[in-house]
Amino acid sequence: MKAFSELIVKLGSSTKTSEKLEALSHYFATANDADKVWVIALFSGRRPKRIISSSFLQLWCLEITNIPAWLFEECYHTVGDLAETIALLLPEPNGQLSNVGLSFIIAQLSSFEKLDENAKKDFIVSTWMQMDKDERFVFNKLLTGNFRIGVSQKMIVNALAKTVNLESNIIAHRISGNWDPFTTSFNDLLSDQLSAIDYSKPYPFYLAYALDGDVSDIGKEEDWQAEWKWDGIRGQLIKRNEEIFVWSRGEELMTEKFPEYDALRSLLPEGLVLDGEIIPSVDKKPLPFALLQTRIGRKNVTRKNLQEAPIAFFAYDVLEYNGVDYRDQPLDQRRIVLEDVVASVDHPVLLTSPVIHFSTWEQLSHIRDGSRDMGAEGIMLKRRSSTYQVGRKVGDWWKWKIDPLVIDAVMVYAQKGHGRRSNLYTDYTFAVKDGDKLVTFTKAYSGLTDKEFAQVDAFVKRNSLEKFGPVRTVKPELVFEIAFEGIAASSRHKSGVALRFPRINRWRQDKKPDEINTLSDLKKMLDTYGKT
Repeated sequence: MKAFSELIVKLGSSTKTSEKLEALSHYFATANDADKVWVIALFSGRRPKRIISSSFLQLWCLEITNIPAWLFEECYHTVGDLAETIALLLPEPNGQLSNVGLSFIIAQLSSFEKLDENAKKDFIVSTWMQMDKDERFVFNKLLTGNFRIGVSQKMIVNALAKTVNLESNIIAHRISGNWDPFTTSFNDLLSDQLSAIDYSKPYPFYLAYALDGDVSDIGKEEDWQAEWKWDGIRGQLIKRNEEIFVWSRGEELMTEKFPEYDALRSLLPEGLVLDGEIIPSVDKKPLPFALLQTRIGRKNVTRKNLQEAPIAFFAYDVLEYNGVDYRDQPLDQRRIVLEDVVASVDHPVLLTSPVIHFSTWEQLSHIRDGSRDMGAEGIMLKRRSSTYQVGRKVGDWWKWKIDPLVIDAVMVYAQKGHGRRSNLYTDYTFAVKDGDKLVTFTKAYSGLTDKEFAQVDAFVKRNSLEKFGPVRTVKPELVFEIAFEGIAASSRHKSGVALRFPRINRWRQDKKPDEINTLSDLKKMLDTYGKT
């Protein structure tokens, strides 16, 4: 456990990719195989089931430290993270864990799932008192199920490639998919020979970089294929072993959420993997993302859900065909296969994402201006000769998004952030005018520089009006331009609207509060760009 906690500290404190890669490589070279499997699992989103509520952890910490609850709350609000707060408040350990690894701790936690609270308390408190601060922090993260660390899958793959005799693209494929760290050994996961076939396993996604400069800088028009950048869920549709599997880009198996795709089971050829977008659609036209959100969080999809938010798969690439990996084929060749497959299936739930035909960059720029009318966020540009790579690579795939929608608003609430911003007020709630009133409509916590966050934090501390737990009501004096990708009607918000990907675009220090936009302005945007 000490080796794993040291790894977490190094990854969390370093800002250099090379240092993080070196720390991961060293861990994979020295740790036991069972612990390595769990590190891969945790860093790729496979977390052990939570066995205890945060309120019990807080209660037991209060009993050990003998501090009042209000003081714990103040510490928590200052630190911004429950796991770290408890780790800092607990007294010095009275013992030391003897050569106990990450996999052993997780196995213990798993075995205690059905035990009563007293048994769980005995184990957790006893373990706390044999750990140092860093080990406690990591242990608490495992307990709360809130384990996040800034390590990309690409970095995990590169670190593993230094210690196992496999190519990076093969490693990336092996560690994706539906494998269980409780039952999968390191040898099974990364040996030269697979011990069993996982028919559901997706391929690592190829990601595009944002195109910020002049589009003509990327080369000649004839070298590029243009497509719409859809606003949906990036996914892979797989047909293997006479079964259908649907994976999201976040490596979540979502087959049961989209029963529409089961109609393709008897129509798709065996050994096929398509890359595309999961989108609500009627008559081959995309519908707003807000409709898709009504289905994402549901465990059971009802007949009403299917009728109100019908789903299609807009395919734009083929990664496997007839059981053969097609990723090394040029895009032009993959596109021919894709169009043949979709045409042969001829089913409304499977559509080919159309290629946009253009002659000049200027012409394509005009087409891009109409993206919202198409239900798209902009245009994708893909080099016709490009292979399907792993992760985010510069050069062959670009996303050329349209400018976001913007609206001016005033900050009315502030809350402290998390991590390195846990001592600063960086999470804000914004409002627009509605007659003589202010109506809140969105939250945002990104978009400012560190210097600007510090200035806003100082303003909040000087101008707080009321306190509601960690939230401060502040004087409505600071104006910000809020950017967002889309807008939809919402009965859950006072304003009646919900924004997609809201963030702070800039601090409007040139504007006064009485110059902000109105609720009527938001409703006009809803009428123009949104759907009810």
